Amino acid sequence: MAQAAAAPPLSSRPAEALPHSGLAPRSASPGTGTDWGEHGTWVWRGLAVHWRQLDPPAALIQHQGGVRGAVLLLHGFGAASGHWRRNAAALAAEGWVVYALDLIGFGASEQPGPGLLPAGRLDNRLWARQVQAFLQEVVGGPAVLVGHSLGALVATSCATFFPRWVRGVVAATLPDPALMGRSRPRPPRRRPWRRRLKRRVVVLLCRLLPLELLVPLLAHSPLLALGIQLSYAIPVIGDQELRRLFATPARRPSAVRSLRTMSIAMALRPHGATAPSMLPRLRRPLLLVWGTRDQLVPIQVGEALQRLRPDLPLLSLEGCGHCLHDEAPEPFHAAVIPWLHQLSLSPVAGEP
Repeated sequence: MAQAAAAPPLSSRPAEALPHSGLAPRSASPGTGTDWGEHGTWVWRGLAVHWRQLDPPAALIQHQGGVRGAVLLLHGFGAASGHWRRNAAALAAEGWVVYALDLIGFGASEQPGPGLLPAGRLDNRLWARQVQAFLQEVVGGPAVLVGHSLGALVATSCATFFPRWVRGVVAATLPDPALMGRSRPRPPRRRPWRRRLKRRVVVLLCRLLPLELLVPLLAHSPLLALGIQLSYAIPVIGDQELRRLFATPARRPSAVRSLRTMSIAMALRPHGATAPSMLPRLRRPLLLVWGTRDQLVPIQVGEALQRLRPDLPLLSLEGCGHCLHDEAPEPFHAAVIPWLHQLSLSPVAGEP
């Protein structure tokens, strides 16, 4: 897939975010690898959130007279902001101020249990509120959201519920259990007693599941590397940096309670918080990017999304697996960056 022939001019937006209350001093880290960018801690509703930022090169900003805007990268399930190790620098080199954060329950952010949540359940609605608050308090304005897997669902949720803060969404696979095996966009209404029964069954199963044994076993054994390999179409068994990215959060004492909390919450979401319900309401541009060898969320799910919204572009990356942004960064950038540049030239109604 060819790169854009010519890059549009940059905007005059400043590259640096203004200082905000609740921020810890950021520490400088390398621009490559899982420690890319400058790191900080942002406190949202009493919960510590790890985030990072990478600015365009100063010479580029001076030469072009500004930056294109802000991009916020949202990681997938079990991952963290470091998973964008092969993408952040490329986006910054194109004139974007690149932000990323660890969603509540993941990475170096807090891993709360049910009694420690500020409001609501630990599902994509709460993560969408987290993202909106980050855009308002840290970024200081709207951004393009680039999400992988669960991060794409969160990005879509934020764009649906808080459109004023989102310029557009890149969804590098968009998973949702509500899409699996369903041909109709809306399920039949369940009777109240059935909803109550489902809630009790889900809670019981999640509490009976021996996560206290399974999570440490997975995090400290070769099973983790095998699980990661399922997300890639290229060999990554020997990638120790990638293994640490997934293993470190899973080894924290609070990981089990957080996983159980989000498992229950995601299973009990109302229909209005699922992709089949949100997509028809979405009023922001959305680009779907999928790997043809994705074993976790097959490209047929993307085709189902297109049936819900035929106007959504779906770009397929030949031979790529689920973590397409990490295993094939150059084809991923070739698909995404021209779309981002075009978006930077388009005014978006209703921005704050």
